[in-house]
Amino acid sequence: MNVFINDIPLIIKKNSEKIYKHRYDLILNAEDEFSSKDLIGDVLVRDVTDPFIDRILRLMEVKKLKKLKSLTLLARKKKRLILHLKDQFRIVKAAGGLVVKDGMVLMIYRLGKWDLPKGKLKKEEDPELGALREVEEECNIKVEMGEKLPSTWHSYAYNGNKILKKTNWYIMSCSDDSLMKPQAEEYIEEVRWMTPQEALGVLDEAYASIALVVRHYLGETSGKESAKEPAKEK
Repeated sequence: MNVFINDIPLIIKKNSEKIYKHRYDLILNAEDEFSSKDLIGDVLVRDVTDPFIDRILRLMEVKKLKKLKSLTLLARKKKRLILHLKDQFRIVKAAGGLVVKDGMVLMIYRLGKWDLPKGKLKKEEDPELGALREVEEECNIKVEMGEKLPSTWHSYAYNGNKILKKTNWYIMSCSDDSLMKPQAEEYIEEVRWMTPQEALGVLDEAYASIALVVRHYLGETSGKESAKEPAKEK
């Protein structure tokens, strides 16, 4: 489960999973005293319980933890902790696509961030159909469905409500971009084809959840020459 709270990766693991301590800048136990100023770099917290989740969510809501890169939580009961985390939010479902054509990746520019086309699902809408609809509407292109990518969860506030949005992501191939244009109603200013290197280069100006999806597809390095076309479903 790829969770982003205020654009900070929140990683939940079991206590039994192997951990490389040298990868973390700070290691805490859940009962330790700490303040927002202590949360710098990649932080690991051991023996996390439900009350700690409540505490850290409140802290992340009221403080701008700009120096916190990631927060990894170790728990004895991972599934229970995830359920408790979800219970703190209203869940919204969305879907979108990473569109490729001729070795290029399609990125959109919306509200000051590089993004991927996506949107909320209609009630009872199939995620794949919703993803196709949103991508075609936001970019005015025709696409075909490919393989599934990792889903992401990210939080935001709306009308006083705490929202946790699950986005289902899919690789898509573009079959027609002759009329491509940004959907102004969705505040999209630009739709641009980028090489893999260009796409990786703008991820510092993208949300962390978007960066995860793009890097998963392209790989962690910019050494790839081109993006592969997704296999078409039969």
